[in-house]
Amino acid sequence: MFFRVSIIGFLRALTVFSVATASSLVQRDSSCNTPDNRACWTDGFDITTDWEKEVPFTGRTVHYTLVLEEYDIIGPDGVFKHDAMLFNGSFPGPTITADWGDYVNVTIINKLLYNGTSIHWHGLQMEDNNINDGVGGVTECPIPPNATKSYLFLAEQYGTTWYHSHYSSQYGNGVLGAIVFNGPASANYDVDLGTFPINDWYYESADQILAQVQAPAEYGGPTIPPPADNILFNGTNVNPADITMGEYARVVLTPGLKYRLRLFNPSVNYAYTFSIVGHNFTVIATDLVPVNTTDPSTTVSSLFIAVGQRFDIIIQGKSEEEIASDPGNGNYWINATQPISGYCGNFYGKPAAILSYDYPGATDELPIVDGPVPEDLRCEDSIDFRPVVVRDVPPSEFSISEYNTLPVHLMNDKKQSKVFWTIDDVAMNVTWEKPLLEYIREDSTFWPYSENVLEIPPESEWSFWLIENKSKIPHPMHLHGHDFVIVGRSPAPDNPGLSDAMMPDRHFDPVLDTSSLNFTNPARRDVTMLPGNGWLIVAFQNNNPGAWLFHCHIAWHVSMGLSVQFLENRNEIKAVMDLNLLVDNCNAWQSYIDTNPPYQPKNDSGV
Repeated sequence: MFFRVSIIGFLRALTVFSVATASSLVQRDSSCNTPDNRACWTDGFDITTDWEKEVPFTGRTVHYTLVLEEYDIIGPDGVFKHDAMLFNGSFPGPTITADWGDYVNVTIINKLLYNGTSIHWHGLQMEDNNINDGVGGVTECPIPPNATKSYLFLAEQYGTTWYHSHYSSQYGNGVLGAIVFNGPASANYDVDLGTFPINDWYYESADQILAQVQAPAEYGGPTIPPPADNILFNGTNVNPADITMGEYARVVLTPGLKYRLRLFNPSVNYAYTFSIVGHNFTVIATDLVPVNTTDPSTTVSSLFIAVGQRFDIIIQGKSEEEIASDPGNGNYWINATQPISGYCGNFYGKPAAILSYDYPGATDELPIVDGPVPEDLRCEDSIDFRPVVVRDVPPSEFSISEYNTLPVHLMNDKKQSKVFWTIDDVAMNVTWEKPLLEYIREDSTFWPYSENVLEIPPESEWSFWLIENKSKIPHPMHLHGHDFVIVGRSPAPDNPGLSDAMMPDRHFDPVLDTSSLNFTNPARRDVTMLPGNGWLIVAFQNNNPGAWLFHCHIAWHVSMGLSVQFLENRNEIKAVMDLNLLVDNCNAWQSYIDTNPPYQPKNDSGV
């Protein structure tokens, strides 16, 4: 469900969405991808195809235009929100839909009054196309107000993901939308229900909240982020203080059919455990990685979803007889439950949506059975899912040294009266008017230390990284340009409520911990949790030239510096992409900041 703030925004979104959907359906109607054979896609391409080696090029380009503007709105739960920033007047923004092998061209028109923007295509690997990754100060200069930029990329992957601003904490003001690239699936289903985002919602602007969080609290650490004012399901929910305002999101099934639902978490701070009362479901993809559903562990009753993560699931609809025998009225709560510790967010309520059935005698009443409370997973995501396309990691290349160990700390800068998150002892601070790719264009290596650039040795086939968290706060870590394999991690703390002083640091011990590592087709995705006071080891192949961010996806934390740039195959970057394409937009940005006194200067990391 979308809420609309103008008929113009509605028509723009509808027109663009309809064109893309029509072209996709034509292709799929002639393919082998049917309800009884979702593993097939087209001749020579199916769920076992390694898309890093083969892509079914369609010769088609799908076009979208997204207009970014500020609005004063009455939000989905009936509460006023000042200066929401929305694409085409809607939240979430229009869904970008294409088929595996299409090219996608997205034109961004920035009509914000005093803010630039950069739009990132979350989870898309952008092979040899780092220049379109969309990160201000890293791969581009921001798009200034009253300017336009087009992004062009190949749908080389398939599945569910999202796009969002990568310009300070701006996406927390509503600058986001879903991406669906149609392709094969690892389990059969009858109906694709589309995307279903679940996210925190704030009445204050992201800028106001960030200013609060950056200020040191009395004890010297960061101010605890305020609780979200609501949790939205597919863009809507009732008001927690008055359920007569707003409305619950509904997912409607026909008894007996199998449904695909594309979950994603575009929150700025909140993770949660997703569950549907009275229903199990099967996970068929983690982020953009199809997983093997022959493993019984893929059928679950609940699922922890970190900020930035996506899960495609299959729900088996109940029969009319099963519905009639269930306690209740044939309607079921969809719940987003948070860990008790509050370290994955601290919403004081029971956010929910409704799953119902369409059959003779069905009612649209509210569910009356709460169902069991899911297990408290202590902000820990599952790493048990196994990819369909196997990636084994060579143990012989694994080693841990000072070079590839990244400590994560909190730092209180008393001179600036700000709190920062550091990774590898640096709080990232990019320069919007000179992104890292501009240094590469100029054949310069004299970028500022605050850019936090880590250059990957070009001779290495695999890159291993150990991240050690010196705080009890867990972090959803996201990598651009790659899916990483999760080689290992420490378990979530048994008692996360302990003070920092009492919480033991759990360093990676090569003697004790190496035997717990998995090098045989480990879980693979682009976001996973770094445990509080613990460690995480990830690895990726060194095969995609560019400057790729690796950062915490809590908006406040990355704004406070928790990010590094992996510079990969630096000497190949200019050979595989035209860095001169940076110049016009960077000139426009420089002209804007030189001639516009109302320009809002950067007061955080910039990413």
